[in-house]
Amino acid sequence: MMARAPFDDWPHRRPLLTALALSLGAAVALGIARFAYGLLLPPMRADLGWSYFLAGAMNTANAFGYLLGALVTPWLLRRVSPQRLLVAGAMLTGLFMLVSGMVTATGVLLSQRILAGVSSAFVFIAGGILAARLGALHSGRSGLLLGLYYGGTGIGIAASALLVPASLAQAASHGAAHGWQWPWLVLGGVCLLATALMAAPLRAIPEAPQQAGVQRPFQLRAFAFGLLGYFMFGVGYIGYMTFVVALLRQQGMAAPLITVFYALLGLAVVASSRIWAGMLDRFKGGESLAILNALLGIATILPALSAAAPLVFLSGLLFGAVFLSVVASTTALVRHNLPPQSWSAGISAFTTVFAFGQIVGPSTVGWIADRAGGLEQGLVFSALALFAGAILSMRQRSLLKN
Repeated sequence: MMARAPFDDWPHRRPLLTALALSLGAAVALGIARFAYGLLLPPMRADLGWSYFLAGAMNTANAFGYLLGALVTPWLLRRVSPQRLLVAGAMLTGLFMLVSGMVTATGVLLSQRILAGVSSAFVFIAGGILAARLGALHSGRSGLLLGLYYGGTGIGIAASALLVPASLAQAASHGAAHGWQWPWLVLGGVCLLATALMAAPLRAIPEAPQQAGVQRPFQLRAFAFGLLGYFMFGVGYIGYMTFVVALLRQQGMAAPLITVFYALLGLAVVASSRIWAGMLDRFKGGESLAILNALLGIATILPALSAAAPLVFLSGLLFGAVFLSVVASTTALVRHNLPPQSWSAGISAFTTVFAFGQIVGPSTVGWIADRAGGLEQGLVFSALALFAGAILSMRQRSLLKN
C-alpha cells in the first residue's frame, strides 16, 4: 500500500490550514508585490524626483500588467493546473521584486511593475479558483475559507509595514545611495520563502465535482452590474492604497505612527475573513459587493476630511476590514451562481475588469494631486468611485432567482 504524502488529507481534514497556506499566495500577489509600493513611494519619489503622476503611474503599470495576466490566465489554465500556475506566478513575482532592488532607471522600474503585475494575476486568479474548490468541499464554511484566502493579503501588508521601515533604517545606517532598494530585496526574498512554504499543501486540493445536467456558462450580460461595481472598486480602492502613506507623511504624522497605522490595516484584512464570512454565504447577488463598496467609500474619504489621528486610524481599520472582502464577494457571487466548470471564466472576467479599474485609479489620483486639489482631493475622487460602485452593485441579481 502506497504511503500518503504529508499534505494529502489537508483539504478534507484541515481546510483552515489549507486556506492559510493558500493565503500566502494572496500575501505575495497583492499584500507585498502591489501594496508595499505605497510605503516605498515617498522615499523613491524624493530620491528620483518623481511627480505624483509618475509615482501613480508605477501602480498603473502594475495594474496594466495585472490586466495582461488576467487576459492570458484562462488560456494557461487550459494547459496547466491552478496549483502549478500559482506556484510559478509566485516565484516569478519574487524574482521581479528582487529586480527593483537592483536598478534606478524609471523605464526599468516601470517594466518591473508590469511584469510583477502579470505574474501576480496568475497567482491571484489561480488562488481564487483553488479557494472556491476548497469551499465546495466544506460548503458550510465556504465564506470563511474564501475570506481566509483573500485575507492573506493582510499578512503581506503587515509584513511590509514592519520590514520596509526596518530595511530603510538599515540602509540609512550603512549610507546606501538608494536606500529604498534594500526593502525591495528583502520583500523579494520573503515572496520566494512564502512560495516554498505554500507549494506542498496546495497540491492535494481536488477539482470540484461537475454538476450533471447543469449548463450555465458565464455570460457578461448576466453579471453586468456586478462587473461594473467591481470596476469602480478597482478605480477607487487603489488610490487609497497607493497614496495614503504619502498623505499621512504630508499631514505631519510621525513615522512610527504610520508604521502602526499600516500594520493595523494589514491585521484588519486578516480579521476580515471572520467578520464577513456569514454575509458572503447568505447573499447570492450583488448585495455583499454593494455593502462593502459603500463602507470602503466611507473609510477612503475620512483622511481626506481630517488629519486627526483617531479618524485616520479608524479609516485604516475600516479599510483593512473591508477591501479584500470585496474581492472575496465576487468569487462568492461566481460560486453561488455558476457551476464549477464555469468558475474559471467568471473569476477571470471579474479580475479583468478589476485590473481595468486599477489602471485608471492611481494615475487619475496622482493627476488630481499634482493640481491645486492635492492628495486630499484625489482621495475624494476615490471615495466617489466606490460609492458609485455600491449603487451599481445593488442592481446585480442572483441568477438562481431566474
